[in-house]
Amino acid sequence: MIRLSLSERIKMTTGSGIEFVPQIAIEEIEAMGLKRWNFSVLCHTLLSVTVDGVLGLDFFRGHKIVVDLRDGFVNIE
Repeated sequence: MIRLSLSERIKMTTGSGIEFVPQIAIEEIEAMGLKRWNFSVLCHTLLSVTVDGVLGLDFFRGHKIVVDLRDGFVNIE
């Protein structure tokens, strides 16, 4: 469930320069077995990329992440 409460625009550095993007509050978000409540996200269009979004390190804070490129899995503890 997404509750949009638009606040100020936040300065964000991208690969192509600096952008000012909206920050919204997400009431609840779940990904890769983790849930966050009242989570703030930045909104920005990723051109030429087919993804629904990008999770930052703040989403995974407090967890151990193991990325095994040889065997092709990600484990989150």
